[in-house]
Amino acid sequence: MRRTEILLLVCWLVAATTSFAATVTYDHRALVVDGKRRVLISGSIHYPRSTPDMWPDLIQKSKDGGLDVIETYVFWNLHEPVRNQYNFEGRNDLVKFVKLVAEAGLYVHLRIGPYACAEWNYGGFPLWLHFIPGIKLRTDNEPFKAEMQRFTAKIVEMMKQENLYASQGGPIILSQIENEYGNIDSAYGAAAKPYINWAAGMAVSLDTGVPWVMCQQSDAPDPIINTCNGFYCDQFTPNSNKKPKIWTENWTGWFLSFGGAVPYRPVEDIAFAVARFYQRGGTFQNYYMINSMTVIPSYMHESLNTNADSNEAIGSSWSWINEPVGISKADAFNQLGLLEQINTTADKSDYLWYSLSTNIKGDEPFLQDGSQTVLHVESLGHALHAFINGKLAGSGTGNSGNAKVKVDIPITVVPGKNTIDLLSLTVGLQNYGAFFDLWGAGVTGPVKLNGLKNGSSIDLTSQQWTYQVGLQGEDLGLPSGSSSQWVSSTLPKNQPLIWYKTNFDAPAGNDPIALDFSGMGKGQAWVNGQSIGRYWPAYVSSNGGCTDSCNYRGPFSSSKCLKNCGKPSQQLYHVPRSWLQPSGNILVLFEENGGDPTQLAFATRQMGSLCSHVSESHPLPVDMWGLDSKAGRSLSPTLSLGCPSPNQVISSIKFASFGTPRGTCGSFSHGRCSSARALFIVQKACVGLTSCSIGVSTGTFGDPCKGVMKSLAVEVSCT
Repeated sequence: MRRTEILLLVCWLVAATTSFAATVTYDHRALVVDGKRRVLISGSIHYPRSTPDMWPDLIQKSKDGGLDVIETYVFWNLHEPVRNQYNFEGRNDLVKFVKLVAEAGLYVHLRIGPYACAEWNYGGFPLWLHFIPGIKLRTDNEPFKAEMQRFTAKIVEMMKQENLYASQGGPIILSQIENEYGNIDSAYGAAAKPYINWAAGMAVSLDTGVPWVMCQQSDAPDPIINTCNGFYCDQFTPNSNKKPKIWTENWTGWFLSFGGAVPYRPVEDIAFAVARFYQRGGTFQNYYMINSMTVIPSYMHESLNTNADSNEAIGSSWSWINEPVGISKADAFNQLGLLEQINTTADKSDYLWYSLSTNIKGDEPFLQDGSQTVLHVESLGHALHAFINGKLAGSGTGNSGNAKVKVDIPITVVPGKNTIDLLSLTVGLQNYGAFFDLWGAGVTGPVKLNGLKNGSSIDLTSQQWTYQVGLQGEDLGLPSGSSSQWVSSTLPKNQPLIWYKTNFDAPAGNDPIALDFSGMGKGQAWVNGQSIGRYWPAYVSSNGGCTDSCNYRGPFSSSKCLKNCGKPSQQLYHVPRSWLQPSGNILVLFEENGGDPTQLAFATRQMGSLCSHVSESHPLPVDMWGLDSKAGRSLSPTLSLGCPSPNQVISSIKFASFGTPRGTCGSFSHGRCSSARALFIVQKACVGLTSCSIGVSTGTFGDPCKGVMKSLAVEVSCT
């Protein structure tokens, strides 16, 4: 699942230079850092959702945007995919990420959880937890508590060994235990309260020297700070008058689901929500997220800038391998009845084959008159493909609101033996909800053949089925491009169950790269053996619900502002440049439904415009308060612009108006009054420079309309 986000700059709260603390405490107003109350602005970056090469730039942009704190979850299933076997390398290098944040002079809020939610597979839990005898997740259960304490203690000890807590002179000023449990704890009955009290006590006993928080937990016991998540938290109050008001997740957008339109939250609404939060006593607020939440599989994110894409064809020489329909592996097994998928695959693959043979009598009327019978299949999700005698007969999908699949597929059978192969697939495991770990997947029935003689049917549910976990191509290592079985003859297109491979050179330059999957159906993709995600451009959103503009007045909800109706939920997939070589790169696709890989293209994203709009009424940055009195004159707000790359300069001014300009970046227009000198002044101040600053005042531009509050709007190009 994917979330599209925006970075919001609050001009009146600018981060001061951070010096790491020896003590972090709190009182009723704020976190107290080295004896001083702090008003802090935070933003979430999830380290494994980008590559280590991307971390410094993301962190620096966060700092440049005015943040004091970087907030991240810790992802248990990433670090301990097999019990007692750990991975803290590459994108999993949590220590390196925290140290990079420290090098930038920012604090860290480490949300250990270890339940994360986070639109992450299984909520961040490793699936092996599910198979521990007697375990019940997130409740007063000894097997679970033992595992949770073991992992939490390991993360804390890793941070201590590197002196990363503020009490050791490091950047970590907050830690979180559990996550949004209060939203669903009523479902756990009497066991919920003892569990929360245990989790709090366990966390405090680890002696980090910094405060612990629980979000969405109104009964969090002292000294744990209960915090708020949501679109608005101005009305939130902590459960004690000795605790500060903290907003751990200000949802700057909403996650994107396959088959759904793209949700977005207007910046005006975010700004209003943040202002109200601070005005009503808040002192710590976190933007969730400040970058695209799944940077690896997702490419597009919103910012205050406009961007332009350019497309470039990918390799023209493709090879391919057919994935066999049905059972093809030696480890297949037989079982009476239908098996739940997650317990069968242990999430080792998205795919599980259900296969059986059934005999159709030759006297069935539909065999005589050429009509069809109907295959009825019910599944817990998330999608399935039905093959009859080796041919694709039909497919079914769930959706983000209901993963279950129920299909009635007209099929053509023959007298005698007929083979039914059902390919059931998941698109990530459930990550949220009470007892989400028990939510199943796969074909659970009934499975029937309807429309037989005299209206009868054959119930296949309890018959003996043959099962195969995963695909033959996965066992052969095809995602890496290996195998000698690749075929270079006429390329099959728009056919199901085909592996494709091509070689390509990296696009020139340093602009971000994505693959445009227009023309493909559903499947998965790998670049040089690295997964770039599941693609599904064939699953388009409905045509209704989108608007050209969003009225930001009134409360925001995830369905209020939508775009891209009637289009694929996602068709651009980010490929980190650090994964690429100058030449000889390998792209592998597994296509389930059918598509045309020759339509794939690179999309490189370039900065189209850089904008800023500052009013005379904007307060000065915090670090300039009082300077006007010392200077003996009134200081004016400043509009600042800076190209995103140190190798770029401001090459042209697309728009400049001091007066009453209207519109937003990319669509600015002059208002009722505008200084005739504005364009010349901005050109002189900015063109040819990497960055520039201009005072927003009549002293700079003259007064084109006396008695009216004026602002300066500027749009520039960087090359």
